[in-house]
Amino acid sequence: MERASQITFFLLLIIHSGIAQNATTSGADEFPVGVILNLESLRGKMARTSILMALEDFYTAHRNYSPKVVLHIRDSKSNSIEAASAALDLLENYSVQVIIGPQTSSQAAFVSDLGNKSQVPVISFTATSPSLYSGSLPYFVRATLSDSTQVNSIASLIKAYGWRQVVPIYEETDYGRGVIPHLIDALQEIDVRVPYRSVIPLSATTEQITKELYKLLTMQTRVFLVHMSPDLASILFTMAKEVGMMKKGFVWIMTDGLTNVIDSTNPSVMEAMNGVLGVKFYTPKSEELDNFTIRWNRRLQIDNPNDPPLKLSIFELWGYDTIWAVAQAVENLGIKNKTSFQKPAVARNMTSLGTSVYGPDLLKTILQYKFRGLSGHFDLSGRQLQASTFQIINVVDKGWKEIGFWTAENGISRRLYHGESMTRHSGLASDLNPVIWPGKSTEVPRGWEAAVNRKKLRVGVHVSVYPQFMTSGKDPITGATKAEGLSIDVFEEAVKRLPYALPYEYVAFGTTNDTSTGGYDDFVYQVYLKKYDIAIGDITISENRMSYVDFTLPYTESGVAMVVPAKSSRTNNTWIFVEPLSRDLWLGSIILLFYTWVVLWLLEFLGNNTNILGEVPRKLGIMTFFSLFGDKDRVERLLSRIVLIVWVFFFLVLSASYTANLATMLTIRQLNPTITDIHELRKSGDYVGCIRGSYVERILEQLNFDGSKIKTYNTYDGFYSALSKGSKNGGIAAFIHEVPYIRLFLARNCKGYTMVPFYKAAGFGYAFPKGSPLVGDISKAILSVIGGDTINQIEKKWIGIGYQNNCNNAGRAPDPEKLTPDGFTGLFILSGVVSTSSLLIAVVIYFYEKKNSTTKTQPDQKGDQAEGNERGNEAGEEMQNIGLQPIGHRRNASAVSWGFRRSFGTRVAPVSSSSRF
Repeated sequence: MERASQITFFLLLIIHSGIAQNATTSGADEFPVGVILNLESLRGKMARTSILMALEDFYTAHRNYSPKVVLHIRDSKSNSIEAASAALDLLENYSVQVIIGPQTSSQAAFVSDLGNKSQVPVISFTATSPSLYSGSLPYFVRATLSDSTQVNSIASLIKAYGWRQVVPIYEETDYGRGVIPHLIDALQEIDVRVPYRSVIPLSATTEQITKELYKLLTMQTRVFLVHMSPDLASILFTMAKEVGMMKKGFVWIMTDGLTNVIDSTNPSVMEAMNGVLGVKFYTPKSEELDNFTIRWNRRLQIDNPNDPPLKLSIFELWGYDTIWAVAQAVENLGIKNKTSFQKPAVARNMTSLGTSVYGPDLLKTILQYKFRGLSGHFDLSGRQLQASTFQIINVVDKGWKEIGFWTAENGISRRLYHGESMTRHSGLASDLNPVIWPGKSTEVPRGWEAAVNRKKLRVGVHVSVYPQFMTSGKDPITGATKAEGLSIDVFEEAVKRLPYALPYEYVAFGTTNDTSTGGYDDFVYQVYLKKYDIAIGDITISENRMSYVDFTLPYTESGVAMVVPAKSSRTNNTWIFVEPLSRDLWLGSIILLFYTWVVLWLLEFLGNNTNILGEVPRKLGIMTFFSLFGDKDRVERLLSRIVLIVWVFFFLVLSASYTANLATMLTIRQLNPTITDIHELRKSGDYVGCIRGSYVERILEQLNFDGSKIKTYNTYDGFYSALSKGSKNGGIAAFIHEVPYIRLFLARNCKGYTMVPFYKAAGFGYAFPKGSPLVGDISKAILSVIGGDTINQIEKKWIGIGYQNNCNNAGRAPDPEKLTPDGFTGLFILSGVVSTSSLLIAVVIYFYEKKNSTTKTQPDQKGDQAEGNERGNEAGEEMQNIGLQPIGHRRNASAVSWGFRRSFGTRVAPVSSSSRF
């Protein structure tokens, strides 16, 4: 804005030299409004027609409004100085209260500075540069969209098709540069890189544009975003087709500045643009818009009879709605005072430019007025229009077709949802209609190609301390680098599964210390330095490496673990037979057993079962375990059998669970590691080992291991020998290594050693330059390799079958958990409820029968005494036969109660022997 102020001061000098036009005096019923357009351009002519029709339509609909807006139209002649000069003329000589225009962002910057000084609102419906909207321009109003509002829709479109790199091509003007920072931010949010920015001067010749296109052709990126004026874009697309950049595999995207005027593009240019995508402001269809379009076409042809037919665009609609907003604001403000400017008492800077009396209130009124115009919802309350919907189009033949929409609420969608509640779309290409891409291809371009100036990708290989993973050498005949190993086979298999050819050659890493992590770090860093296109091998994916390269998905298991000696524990525990059940379950089972015994005895006792007499524990045990369905020593009551059936079911379930858990303990827990925790190992002060210079050594340092207790080795034999000796004999107690290497070690040394994982890591992957589009394709191919039988065949080839199947010590299986009462709560409750309920039922029956028996014997007590004595004598004889001696005769007592008294020292009421429930 400082530059604009300097130019404005310069213009003031020119004006006071005599360039100003003759002043005219406005009538009392007129409200002067200035309009600055580039009347030499087609877009300026189209805007002029739209503005004039808007004023006519407004006062046709509101004939009684006064004062009426009078337009003073000036030509900017595509020049910022001419635009500023026209603004000064309008302000000084015509006292305009509003300036509409100018068209370009650079011109609007000059004019807006004058508007601030004079407090006159400047409203532009074509200046879209985001830099114009700032606190330093309080009187500038954008009756159009800022270019920054479209960047999220463009980013969503790029994300939907999975492109990872984009090259913006923009003109070297305020309009071209203004959107770039916003665009870069939006692309960074979706992890899309901008490897190069192509800046085209506004005055560039076809030769300059062709040279820049050839430069782009030598790069890998094939996704281009065009943001420039229509005239320059026409030349760009025409030349792009000539150099072969509008064929299959290329992607072109236009910003809304181009897409909004696509209908007015020359047919020959449209033919060159076939396959291009674009985003444009969505204009809802209406009957009023259709009628206006017909009238506008007629009027444009009358105003410009020598120009070719043109089609109405959104910019003309915004110009139409702007005039309605200004005219309505003038009416709402109720302006009556003829004096509209306050002139300064003393002229400064050789100009008598004053300040508008109505400017502040008029600006406030315009910003508050909202209505439904031809362009849709017209709301300038934020000093600029807010877009809620963008339309995504595809240029086909000499026209275009709609492929979807973008809204801030729903993202990308195939159709527009008007006020419908819906779930946000996935944002994938499947949410859009099919696209016809450049070259009339229906296949979605992958967005990149191998650079034409390089025939093969340079694939760096690194010799591993484990040749099974990676080894390399020179071909004695051709001298080319050869490589083999598990890492090589996985990579080559992944490349075969790519949907396109990927030529490459191996380049050996040239460090002398290839076995150190320093060597691996240096090796990966060569990718960052662009000496290699890819680095493959047993490269651990780590956080510090990912800061300067991108990795594919891992193709091996992840993690860091300890290799420790294993000891057998299957026969060491004398009391292992009690371990399957927890203490609470043992105690609960025993209590339930005794409770069931007591209930059974009481049930049979109340039921007069003679089998419970005699040696009670022996009899009860026989009845409980062996006589549910037998004839001898069996329980007789139905209630007793129900209780016993439920308890036996509980016993069977418990015994089956006990057997299974005990068998698991005897088989799985064959080997236990001598060390189970890395922190215990650190506290013990034993020696540990690792590969010299590996990143595992840094992990041990982070875990506060004493550096003097860490031994490093270069070879497999070194740490194997040390591990065999043990820490007390000059060796090590544990060897710390990555899981894939430990798997390899255990495949060769299955007996006597086991693995104890303790640290999470990402595994092995392949390194690519940051933002490389190959990462996603190779990762997808790796998933295909490791997801089938191919990886098993590769591992069997290089590691051996023992890597997968023959070693059961590749990790300590967790100890089987003891069974707890939680898993048997239902059975406990069922058995307890059934036993208790049965006992309660038996007691009720017992007392009921006792009461009935007493009632029957009372009336005939004396008469039946002799008969009772006789029955007592007979019962006494039966008792003697089963081993019981009578203690004496009692009147009115039954043989059963008499016998029970002899056995248990108490007397019970007689119960009918026929009762068995």
